[in-house]
Amino acid sequence: MLDRLLEYSPNFGMDTLLVLPVLVVLEAVLSADNAIALAALARGMSDAKMQRQALNLGLVVAFIFRMALILTATWVIQFWQFELLGAAYLLWLVYQYFTSDNSEDEHHHGPRFASLWQAIPVIAITDLAFSLDSVTTAIAVSQETWVVLTGGTIGIITLRLMAGLFIRWLKEYVHLEDAGYITVALVGLRLLIKVLNESIVPPQWLMITAIAVLFAWGFSKRAEPSEEAGVQPELELSEAIEPELPTDNPPKEPQQVSAE
Repeated sequence: MLDRLLEYSPNFGMDTLLVLPVLVVLEAVLSADNAIALAALARGMSDAKMQRQALNLGLVVAFIFRMALILTATWVIQFWQFELLGAAYLLWLVYQYFTSDNSEDEHHHGPRFASLWQAIPVIAITDLAFSLDSVTTAIAVSQETWVVLTGGTIGIITLRLMAGLFIRWLKEYVHLEDAGYITVALVGLRLLIKVLNESIVPPQWLMITAIAVLFAWGFSKRAEPSEEAGVQPELELSEAIEPELPTDNPPKEPQQVSAE
């Protein structure tokens, strides 16, 4: 898909202002499945603050990995083993998700992390695996490496914003996390097929259509409020209505009358 879009700009170095918006839109569209996977991984942290920290630090490392991949892409594309490793890693994530036990809190599947240093490398490597296909395609089409670097930078920023939204949406929609991991499986299978026989690789437009259908299913049902959430407001209301005894003026003790 990327090569077709860039064909509209025959003088690539002269038409940077046209190409950069195309890269922004393309990164936004193709980052949706990546963002939901990273958001689901970040939910393996214990609280919202640590989830944000895991995303921020993980994507800083992912940015370094992605820039290194762009700069070495002409060398990386010569070795099919990199794409095989990326496909195996993504499919392993999907296997771990669908075979893990559902946690009692927030209905979360997948890995749980005891510290940020466990979550950061997983997030960074997951983004790197997602980037293998798009980055190698972009660098093969374009001779302007700095423009591809700019596109990669925009992609990381877009990814962070979208992942932050997905962390909230994953709590609100029942099927969204399942839909996200199915898209991860599609990306992993596409990389695997590319290694085995590149001539039968599904086109990008077909992948985007399948991801759109999965996301429509993912957003189709909201999570019902828990029973605890329904009881808590009533308790708070009763506490607010019930008057409290004043503590400043304690009741006086009855006076004793002495008989003379």
